[in-house]
Amino acid sequence: MVEIVNVVASGALDVELDLKRLADDIGEPVARYDPDKYPGMYLRFEEDAPLITVYRTGKFIITGADSEDESYSLRKQFLNLFSDMGVIEEPEDEWFAIQNYVCTAELGQSLNLNALAIGLGLEKTEYEPEQFPGLIHRPEGADGVVLLFATGKVVITGCRTLEAAGDIFVDLTETVSELL
Repeated sequence: MVEIVNVVASGALDVELDLKRLADDIGEPVARYDPDKYPGMYLRFEEDAPLITVYRTGKFIITGADSEDESYSLRKQFLNLFSDMGVIEEPEDEWFAIQNYVCTAELGQSLNLNALAIGLGLEKTEYEPEQFPGLIHRPEGADGVVLLFATGKVVITGCRTLEAAGDIFVDLTETVSELL
């Protein structure tokens, strides 16, 4: 089945932020802010931990979480920090949602990507091996995109739920077995 490799979530604090002051108050290595390079402040609570990018508008994005639970845990840690600093009043009073699951899976066989591009339908696939080694497939009616590699490895991205990614993989497995 599918394995989560990245969960992307976002939220909004409904408050405008002074990122320079916040970064200075929090300090490195947890907070990094260089507006000449990027308009957001980066927060990373531990080395190699998921990244929280915070914008002046109060919007934030969490990337690199291994699960939905980890995304919510990071959100709580982030909100508690901002609440303790007096930046926000209520640590739970904001919008937050999982935006994207990135999952991997294995089909268990090598793939002829040229044949698959034709079999899956040229209108739903992109395959330009000189540009990218994988076949990009957009299943009809699905909210995700599939990357297929000749090794049989599959990456599914763009799904807002893990179930949607799993459904795409089940359908893909059936379709590939019919085509090959």
